[in-house]
Amino acid sequence: MAHSSMLHVRVDDEIKTQASEALAAMGLSVSDAVRILLKRVVNDQAFPLELKVPNARTREAMAEARAMAKARAARFDSADALIDGLEEARQQ
Repeated sequence: MAHSSMLHVRVDDEIKTQASEALAAMGLSVSDAVRILLKRVVNDQAFPLELKVPNARTREAMAEARAMAKARAARFDSADALIDGLEEARQQ
């Protein structure tokens, strides 16, 4: 049987809670997710996610999303307004 080692990781309490809940919904624990991540690094010899610095437009969208989540606000008041906004953006 292979030996195992303990891995200690510091992470924000809220992130840990949210990640634990999301992973539990998938039938996984945080430990399972870390093992999967490390196994992919070993198998692929690469980090399994593409990491990029977001461009200005993406940073603006991220800031807007955070502000909306914090204020518990939505950009659109109705489904019709959302659809109209999507159609307008598509035409641009």
